[in-house]
Amino acid sequence: MDGNGSGNGVGGNGYRPSAEGQAAHDETLARYKEYVTTSFVAAVEPVAVARAEGATVWDQDGTEFVDCFAGIAVVNAGHRHPKVIAAAKAQMDTVVHAATYVYHVPVVAELAERLAEVAPGGLKKTFFGNSGAEGIETAMRLAKAFTGRHEFLALTHSFHGRTNATLSITGNKARKTRGGPYLPGISFAPVPYTYRNPWGTEDEEEVAEKAAAAIEWAIDFQTSGDVAAFVAETVWGEGGIIVPPKTYFERVKQVLDKHGILFICDEVQSGFGRCGSLFAIEQFGVEPDIMVLAKGIADGFPLSATMARSEIADVLRPGEHLSTFGGNPVSCAAGLANLAVMAEERLPQESARKGARVLERLRGLQERFPLIGEVRGLGLMIGVELVRDRATKEPANTEAVAIRKFCREHGVLVGVGGQAGNVVRVQPPLVIADADLDRALDTLEAALAAVAGPATVGAPAD
Repeated sequence: MDGNGSGNGVGGNGYRPSAEGQAAHDETLARYKEYVTTSFVAAVEPVAVARAEGATVWDQDGTEFVDCFAGIAVVNAGHRHPKVIAAAKAQMDTVVHAATYVYHVPVVAELAERLAEVAPGGLKKTFFGNSGAEGIETAMRLAKAFTGRHEFLALTHSFHGRTNATLSITGNKARKTRGGPYLPGISFAPVPYTYRNPWGTEDEEEVAEKAAAAIEWAIDFQTSGDVAAFVAETVWGEGGIIVPPKTYFERVKQVLDKHGILFICDEVQSGFGRCGSLFAIEQFGVEPDIMVLAKGIADGFPLSATMARSEIADVLRPGEHLSTFGGNPVSCAAGLANLAVMAEERLPQESARKGARVLERLRGLQERFPLIGEVRGLGLMIGVELVRDRATKEPANTEAVAIRKFCREHGVLVGVGGQAGNVVRVQPPLVIADADLDRALDTLEAALAAVAGPATVGAPAD
């Protein structure tokens, strides 16, 4: 096999790299190794991206890939969506940077107004930043200033960013190695992980009830009672695409309201149509006090938004919080166009439809491959948890990495996540064609057969 899927009948475009293209690819990888700090991440895929469009990525060597990771769930409207690119180019002809929090910039006000129109509940005002981590830090500062309290409650398996404060509220220990000491005043409760939890049950309602009770317990026995906010992703992405039971957030919100604790909803990865609605929290019957957006907000342009009710957003005094590049006009123009595309092309609805197709196919594979412990997801935010033994649920992390490698070598890009690194992540651009989804799933099936071994094919599910 030559690494581009040619001649294998699954994935790939049948293209064999030219000597010139292969040399360019190799040169980019060599420069990364020599000059780019990559030791902070588990692995950088040996793909030198030369071009990307829609749900397709091309390597410098000419290899074509079906992109089922979307730049870590960022380009939800697809790589280089024409309307988003046109809006960004038009903005570049007028203002590229003007220090949004020193001067008034029209496009920034327009995007903030549009977000207020589509956000759930009374979330009206927005502070723009550059990344999800900056957005979460802003939310934490707002919560402390508004409540006059200083502690936070978070969840195991969670991931909120790589700054000191966001790592402090991150529960995924794999992301926190050698980064401490972290902030004091952070307490954790178990994530509502139906497949793996401390209560030994896989009944969703029981998990929801016990996980919400654990929030109350944590408040009573792990904190001083001085809790400003509870911080949670709607769907836990880096933690392994963990989808909570339907009643979980309703139960938790009752606990929070009783104690006067704010709910900070992290929609960085689950927002902008990814989960089958514009924001995933809309499917759980609660309204957050503060909501943080990033990743899919501007279809690849760097931008974050921390949204809050007016009384919360206005609590900081002038000069207390600022971001030099936050609310960059070009990114905001892209964000406006991205919201329009979401509505015009019904991308949340398309995500729900396509996600249902993928889940059905993957659950069929689960019946044939005991390596698959669980398939779960919401919209096109889908995880395939791999285990070496369904009884013990021993994580199959090396197998997950092998499957990602097989898929890449056969023309499909997928991710790997989960606290144990054993969850294959399928999170393509929402514009992906059904035919490309089918091709990706065919490749994943071939990967399972190659990694798990042919003897597993046809085995009944437990």
